[in-house]
Amino acid sequence: FAAFIDSPKEKALKREKEEILAQYRLLSKEVEKLDGILKNLESRDDNIYRVIFETEPIDASIRRAGSGGVNKYEHLKDLKDADLIIGTSKKLDELSKALYIQSKSYDEVEALAKDKLKMMASIPAIIPISLKDPRNRVSSAFGYRMHPFYKTVKLHAGMDFSGAMGTPIHATGDGKVIAAEIQRGYGKCVVIDHGFSYKTLYGHLSKYNVKVGQKVKRGDIIAYMGNTGMSFGPHVHYEVKKNDRPVDPINYYFNDLTPDEYEELVAKANNTGQTMD
Repeated sequence: FAAFIDSPKEKALKREKEEILAQYRLLSKEVEKLDGILKNLESRDDNIYRVIFETEPIDASIRRAGSGGVNKYEHLKDLKDADLIIGTSKKLDELSKALYIQSKSYDEVEALAKDKLKMMASIPAIIPISLKDPRNRVSSAFGYRMHPFYKTVKLHAGMDFSGAMGTPIHATGDGKVIAAEIQRGYGKCVVIDHGFSYKTLYGHLSKYNVKVGQKVKRGDIIAYMGNTGMSFGPHVHYEVKKNDRPVDPINYYFNDLTPDEYEELVAKANNTGQTMD
């Protein structure tokens, strides 16, 4: 009869086991909640953040790879409620690795965000002179135009903005001055390397306000309008180059023009004929 009665020690062990199992059940529920939260973060990471920063999503097989071999949980198989304990242990291991990968992913996204912010500040995005001054206007557009000296149709690789002598010329994006010199045809000119494959050129200047090697911010005054080089009057010849190929600057004024102002500028540019250089 005594063999069927648990000793105080055995009763204590049974209670301890029941408490441990109860804790495992609670832990299993918490793990499921955490797994749901993590999956939501992973989805945002792949479908929002990585889309914004134009980078590939992390493969699901990498995010949710297991850890250890099949024998890792062998020692748990003989326990009561082994399926619960092994399942929870596996889920914890999987979550631990997924959290590590997500942490590394956020480090990468943070670096991409900083790079994206730098790129947005560096891309040429404003007009090089203020059009609020009524003396300043667009005088020639990008494209094939009549050359004022050769009297033949030639590719005009930038835009001309005319105004008064000495009008301030502004850097259109963050970058580094790589030239402040007299160049054939352009007269006194400044060239800025903005990184991200972009460069800008500002020609026919009267005076420099920067030196080679100097870092500039968008909006900084880099020079003053002039009439140097092959020029038909005071103006700045402005070029944007992507991968060293000239592109139409009018597509890069999105930072300081409203849609209506942009449409008005496009209309004025399209109505210009002969260039000023």
